[in-house]
Amino acid sequence: MEGATRVRVYLPATTTVLRTLVDEGRLPGPHTAFAVTEVLRQHYAVSDAGADTEELEYAALLAAARASLRLLDNDPLAQRRRAVVAADVPDASVTSLDEPHIEAGAVRVTADIGLRDVASVHVDGADAEDDVRAAVNVVLEADLGSDDAQFVVDQAEGHELAWYATQEVGPLLDLL
Repeated sequence: MEGATRVRVYLPATTTVLRTLVDEGRLPGPHTAFAVTEVLRQHYAVSDAGADTEELEYAALLAAARASLRLLDNDPLAQRRRAVVAADVPDASVTSLDEPHIEAGAVRVTADIGLRDVASVHVDGADAEDDVRAAVNVVLEADLGSDDAQFVVDQAEGHELAWYATQEVGPLLDLL
């Protein structure tokens, strides 16, 4: 609807998910994603009271990238690269998941995410594949508190995600 308030969400993805987005033009909802929520703001108010919106959006992007590792664990056909879709969706379709055991910034998006809603896509470069592959194998252990597994995940998370405009995603996937 014209004039409706929209919110930026960061959807964890895999190259398989990106292919669906390009080929079908949409990702049917519902989705679990990340956004700048009140819970995320409160979380950073404790550790970094001066964090601005851009820094909070980056934190939501990184949370989605971590969630992408979990998706890769369940998608053996996807390239071993983290992927995140940044999309602007209707505010009314987003609900914060503010339970204590859920990561700060997690949201539920009931709407489909269409290619027209996508602002950008973020994907690891080829240099990250070995580290991502190793992290995928231990991400659940890291989630459960293993310091050794967390070290491996940190290696993957040390790689910066590359930024792609919407029209670049199809050609990117064709090169993988």
